[in-house]
Amino acid sequence: MHVEKLSISLPAGLAQFLDIYQSAHAYKSRSEVIQTALKLLQQKELENEYRLAAQELDSDFEITSFDGLDDETW
Repeated sequence: MHVEKLSISLPAGLAQFLDIYQSAHAYKSRSEVIQTALKLLQQKELENEYRLAAQELDSDFEITSFDGLDDETW
């Protein structure tokens, strides 16, 4: 796996939380905690995109649902 080394700055409270979380959940490094957090953030964004796409599909389907076919036709 290709990795990129980054340097980040955090407020003291977040840095402390990071260290406490790492210790409490037996993560090997701060990087591992941050990777997990970013994956969760990425997943949340993806879920939002799927939700928006589903809403678009639902509204498009509603337009065609009155095309003369009803449940008895199937």
